[in-house]
Amino acid sequence: MFLKTFGWSFGVSAVALVVAFLYGGPQGLFLALVLGILEVSLSFDNAVVNARILERMNPFWQRMFLTVGVIIAVFGMRVLFPLLIVGVTAKLNPVEAVQLALAKGPIDEPGTYAYVLHQAHPQIAAFGGIFLLMIFLDFMFEDRELKWLQWFEAPLAKIGRMNGASLVVGLFALGLIGQLSGPDLQGSVLMAGIFGMVTYFLVQGLGELFDTGEEDEDAESSEQAGKRPNKAVQVAGKAAFMLFLYLEVIDASFSFDGVIGAFAITSDPIIIALGLGLIGAMFVRSLTVYLVRQGTLDEFEYLDHGAHWAIGALAVILLITIGIEVSEVITGLIGVVFIGAAFVASVMRNRRKALEPEHATTA
Repeated sequence: MFLKTFGWSFGVSAVALVVAFLYGGPQGLFLALVLGILEVSLSFDNAVVNARILERMNPFWQRMFLTVGVIIAVFGMRVLFPLLIVGVTAKLNPVEAVQLALAKGPIDEPGTYAYVLHQAHPQIAAFGGIFLLMIFLDFMFEDRELKWLQWFEAPLAKIGRMNGASLVVGLFALGLIGQLSGPDLQGSVLMAGIFGMVTYFLVQGLGELFDTGEEDEDAESSEQAGKRPNKAVQVAGKAAFMLFLYLEVIDASFSFDGVIGAFAITSDPIIIALGLGLIGAMFVRSLTVYLVRQGTLDEFEYLDHGAHWAIGALAVILLITIGIEVSEVITGLIGVVFIGAAFVASVMRNRRKALEPEHATTA
């Protein structure tokens, strides 16, 4: 199962490392490897969230996520997105943006590709940070039977009973980052944050609309056939398409910090595409599929909670970086820490559950 799931990732990574070596020598090989590890370490929480959504999609749309989705992740977010940001920010046409990217140059030198993209970081962080924050808030404000950090999640669930709680907190956070960004960037940062919030509600709302329609149709057909409706059925059609779009927006939001952080390591767009895209994005996709096929999220029940706490932490870090520099080490490790802690807590919970029948028999 492991080799079958990760085989393509290892193969593509090997090719990417060879290309990196031929392109940039030993240094290019080393940098591509570092970027790949950085992307995977930043994306454990992304894989867990993706897996929970992916398991709701039928096999066709799962394949779409692993094929078309990879193309979007590699070329769309790791290559075209930075070029688009640089082109819009520096008012360059696509050809000029590519020429500027290939010219390289350090991140602290005005006019270089890395410098222009770094200057656009506040707006990127506002969009991605608010989008991820809304995911975190909607998860935590839902009153779930299973809670991981009971002392904190229970009060959050009570707050969530208030209509529009996530919207109120999101708008409050948006106001704070507007103040943090300073007068020069305040307007553009606030607008980017609003777009992030609107994107979340739009994709989420359309997804729920189509999902409800699909479930109603499935329930009706099941009743006509004399069967009990199955709420766990994998969705298809418009519902699956909206879930696919939702997955791509989530992946894009998660990749913002990796794309920007990569320029602290190298400003070469080819090496970044090889490391973050071909190596990192492929392994994240494989990890997502592995979690779905192994049923890991059902076996280790706190992983969902750990992933969403990691999302919340990443959202806060992105918003903080609008005005304050945060080390990539902190950004990379915080997701691993939450996922690791949730995994350990899940193992301990499973052991306690395994002992319960023995205690009942003894009593």
